[in-house]
Amino acid sequence: MTLCDDEVAVVGAVTDGIQAEVVKLSSPGIAPGLVELALSLARAIDDTDGPAARAAAARELRAVMADLRKLAPVAQEGDQLDELTKKREARRARPA
Repeated sequence: MTLCDDEVAVVGAVTDGIQAEVVKLSSPGIAPGLVELALSLARAIDDTDGPAARAAAARELRAVMADLRKLAPVAQEGDQLDELTKKREARRARPA
């Protein structure tokens, strides 16, 4: 990896980021082949010096990650309305 004077090498940065996103997506068990492919492409990006090879791997990684995001379960995040609904249901469930 060649660096200019003001650049800092972060070894494994792409791989670490992809691993973190896969964990966040909760998709390791959903499509293990795609997960492995994504990690392999991320390692290739981290390990290569050639800009053309890096660009090709990045393009493929983007496509694989898009597929993984489509397969990932939808996260159930509550908002303020959900919280109010839960409080109302709890009040109504109490004996009078």
